[in-house]
Amino acid sequence: MRSLLPKHVLVGRPMRTSQLSETLLPKRLAIPVFCSDPLSSVAYATEEILLILAFGGTQLLHLTWYIAAAIIVLLVVVITSYRQTCYAYPNGGGAYAVSTDNLGRTAALTAASALLVDYVLTVAVSVVAGVAAITSAAPSLGKYAVELSVASVVLLTLMNLRGVKESGRAFAVPTYGFVLGIYVMFAFAAVRLATGETIRAESAHLSIHATGTYTGLALVFLGMRAFASGCTALTGVEAISNGVPAFQKPKSRNAAMSLVIMGAMSITMFAGITVLALLYRVHVADHPTELGLPADASTPTALAQIAKASFGNVSFLFYYVQAFTAGILILAANTAFNGFPLLSSLLAQHRFLPRQLHNRGDRLVFSNGIILLALAAIGLIIAFKADVSSIIQLYIVGVFVSFTLSQAGMVKHWSKELARTTDPSARFRIRRSQVINATGAFFTGVVLIIVLATKFLHGAWIVTIAMPLLFFAMKGIRRHYDRVSRELTVAPATTAQPPSRNHAIVLVSQIHAPTLRALGYARSTRPHKIEALNVSVEPHESDELKRQWDEHNLDVPLVVLDSPYREVTRPVLDYVRRIRRDSPRDVVTVIIPEYVLGRWWEQLLHNQSALRLKTRLLFMPGVMVTSVPYQLDAALHQPESANGG
Repeated sequence: MRSLLPKHVLVGRPMRTSQLSETLLPKRLAIPVFCSDPLSSVAYATEEILLILAFGGTQLLHLTWYIAAAIIVLLVVVITSYRQTCYAYPNGGGAYAVSTDNLGRTAALTAASALLVDYVLTVAVSVVAGVAAITSAAPSLGKYAVELSVASVVLLTLMNLRGVKESGRAFAVPTYGFVLGIYVMFAFAAVRLATGETIRAESAHLSIHATGTYTGLALVFLGMRAFASGCTALTGVEAISNGVPAFQKPKSRNAAMSLVIMGAMSITMFAGITVLALLYRVHVADHPTELGLPADASTPTALAQIAKASFGNVSFLFYYVQAFTAGILILAANTAFNGFPLLSSLLAQHRFLPRQLHNRGDRLVFSNGIILLALAAIGLIIAFKADVSSIIQLYIVGVFVSFTLSQAGMVKHWSKELARTTDPSARFRIRRSQVINATGAFFTGVVLIIVLATKFLHGAWIVTIAMPLLFFAMKGIRRHYDRVSRELTVAPATTAQPPSRNHAIVLVSQIHAPTLRALGYARSTRPHKIEALNVSVEPHESDELKRQWDEHNLDVPLVVLDSPYREVTRPVLDYVRRIRRDSPRDVVTVIIPEYVLGRWWEQLLHNQSALRLKTRLLFMPGVMVTSVPYQLDAALHQPESANGG
């Protein structure tokens, strides 16, 4: 019976590779796992439109509905387009896989860098927005926004390390609870409005102070900027097409159906919240002073104002909506926690990222990718002090880069399919799919231009720098792996060539049990020459070692190197170089006795000189390094699980 390690208490017992099929998701769990980001985006998408239009004052808020309608049309187009991707690419990969197959390596790495940056931003924005929902209900917690955000990311990391299916079960309640709360809010509002009741938000009486006069081109640009900000409602739509392999069979069909369900819920909730925001005259602004409030005043989110006004005196439902809004906003980061590790694993498999990112952990998830994503998001949250208005300006650039490349790649994919079939009915279906994807590529391309034009000076320039840096880093990693692969490749007829002789050197500092074990091991390898080597830092210690050496009558010659500058590493390296210079065809084996201790912190107290020496010796050609471990009693009595058993 294995004893539990602390890691297993946190993330669960290891799972066998053969259990991978048990982690596949039914639709009811796939929706909270892959759709929490687009579903939660409706909580702040309308508010982002209102925030931008507020620059023109109250008189421009009527444009909100037109902008929201354009976003809804775009959402329908993108969802319909990605349904084609689910069927065409059942192995997942999303924009990266589509671009790799159809547009080439440059486009594929562009899509990958965009997605990786977007996933990090998704975690940061979702968590910070969730904490904002909490502080809207409990303003006294506002000063702890950074700490609450970081703690939320850590909690999400632990939940995802436990496995995809387990995280899906944990996230199902907040996701479905949020959807239920929003629809109950709509029902309350509909009944009250149908009876002729006038409902107003708590900010309806506040006048928004315009920052300037917006007419002509200035008005068009402001509208485009509001549209770009509201397009946060589309974030996460691609996650399902990236994660098709995680669905139960039939994978493509279940993924496509989940995409439709997610789209229907997102569109109706976004439309409903926007309508109520206009009917209730919700006013929001970047700073309280723009609403005529004191600088330190607390300004609730738009959704919080709508919920409070809709439920009236039924306050527990308001807190229900706020609680589940905070829950789903924080858990919306789970979309990225699934997408980022999958994509980074695929990139690592193709040698564009470190290979460690391709390895599955104990719970059959890509643990290294999950941890890397968490660290990047925490860094972003701390850097921007958990300010959602600042972080969100960096958002969605990467989303629409990947959208556009994915849909353009699908257009080319269908062209290849057309060339391979002559059946009229099949060609009609392919043509229809191609038109859908071409429409998606056109619309998302236009939106990408709008997003870049309107958000660049407000923070998007950071993303436009981060993406190329990541792009060139991935190309550099691939060049490194290719170079190493070329150097390691041998011709088919090549055989192993033994060295002329083996010169064994056993490093000794004193005569004790580890030294005798290392000498015994060195003899067992039957080298052509064997000698013990000591570096004399303290002359009296070396003299004592020589005396003991003679007393033990050891038949291995002892060589003592003088070290007037009290160095250990350099004299050994110089000695090994002399041997290699005199006999370049020989191999030198340096044998290092080491203690094995029972506790991890004890290792810091021993073997540090040996570690430094091994690191240097590894870079010397023709030199082999062998560690001979000597287990102390504490190590011998460690439980099996602590030693990796």
